[in-house]
Amino acid sequence: MQYFGSWSQHITQNNGSDELAKRPGPIAMLYDNTTVIGSWLPAEEMAQVSRKYSTSHFSRVVNNVTAAMPHAGVFAAARDPVNDILQPQDLKGLGEYEMIASVPSPTVNVLCASMEVKELAPMVFSLWPGSNGSDTDISGWPHKFDIPVYPDWLNRTTVDDLFGFGPKYGRRHPVFPKLPIEYNSVLNGSGAFIDSIYLLTASIDKTYMLCSLRASLTKDCSTKYNASMSGGVLSTHCSKEDEVFSYGKSEPSATNGVINSDWANVATDWALALSLNAGIEEGNASNARMLSQFIPSKPALEPSLPSIAEALAVLSGSTLLISTIDAPFKHFWNYSSPVLAEPQLESFAAIVRTQDYSSGGTDRWQNLFHLVLFGTFGLNLICLIYMLRKRMITDFIVPQNMFSLSLNSSASQALEGACGGGPEKEQLGLSWFIKCDPERYHFFIHGGKRKVNKKSRWRLKGIDLSSCLI
Repeated sequence: MQYFGSWSQHITQNNGSDELAKRPGPIAMLYDNTTVIGSWLPAEEMAQVSRKYSTSHFSRVVNNVTAAMPHAGVFAAARDPVNDILQPQDLKGLGEYEMIASVPSPTVNVLCASMEVKELAPMVFSLWPGSNGSDTDISGWPHKFDIPVYPDWLNRTTVDDLFGFGPKYGRRHPVFPKLPIEYNSVLNGSGAFIDSIYLLTASIDKTYMLCSLRASLTKDCSTKYNASMSGGVLSTHCSKEDEVFSYGKSEPSATNGVINSDWANVATDWALALSLNAGIEEGNASNARMLSQFIPSKPALEPSLPSIAEALAVLSGSTLLISTIDAPFKHFWNYSSPVLAEPQLESFAAIVRTQDYSSGGTDRWQNLFHLVLFGTFGLNLICLIYMLRKRMITDFIVPQNMFSLSLNSSASQALEGACGGGPEKEQLGLSWFIKCDPERYHFFIHGGKRKVNKKSRWRLKGIDLSSCLI
């Protein structure tokens, strides 16, 4: 649903494109709080490869994509206490960090090609000579059927070079029990020495599309994990700008394209769980119907619709994530035993950037606080300009300045008797001044004797420093 949501957003914003790199990429979810974002790897142009494998009487549509997914083990490594990385919850939600790991990334290649019924004859048992055709009883498939076993390479097909079938490539083509009806699919994931699973799908106009799915590791990507209090994002980065962090830079001996044959067993269970083999009994499964609607009608990607190869790559991306949980961070098995009795720590090259506090807002409404910040800055700037343009003055109200003035001033007769309990009654109405002796540059308090009324009292109290320049 997230993938279709991305497509809906692209179409709404008029961002549809027939270039694979500009289309919504693979997306998934890990542990319910981490968004997983994959990448499309470069592939041969769809029109060019379709033209290459077309015949004089049949214009074949070839849909070939490869999706790279991040290494799920990076998530566990970032949270392992051994690495001593402060998590967002350790900093009351204000912390955030980013890890760029130079580790191999799992990939799934989905190769789909449109085929005619006569081209499918070597691959569909009900079309074999001696079978009962559409009336073939498929119960007990495939164990109760007389299908040649390895090392028999079966008959040649018109797509041997496209899919890599035959003794030249060391791979047998799949055999399906029957042709699926429209909006259905049948699966082949069994057999000896298989490294791929195969899906045969039929659209409403009886266009048959044969798809192969196979997994491998790539050295051309890095895995990035960004963690915050609101959740995390685990993503792959395979562009030339991120090449410096790719796994191939830290492990120059790593290679691409080594197919993992064990993944085919995982993918078979995944496909059966999604009812992608329901077409064997004309089950009309919803997933098969959805995929059949994505079969391209021409050798070009539809800007407003994902292709069947893209959809299958996104659907199967979850198997890549699960397969890399607790998996090595190398492209090979570096242990003598096939099964480890105890978990082992492995190291990998990585860059970690941390943010231990937040200096800005996290929500849009918090931008209102910028008004206060800018206002405070403006007032401080005005005060600074004033202080630079004007000479400094002494604040005699400061307690230490007032204390010094009191000690250096002569006694006042008007305040006699007030030294013990403070001024009282009429003494409170006396005027006072701070004066300066210019010859000695001496400041002192001078008290008056004149009585004043309450209304004008504040006018008689003040500072008379006209004789001194300070």
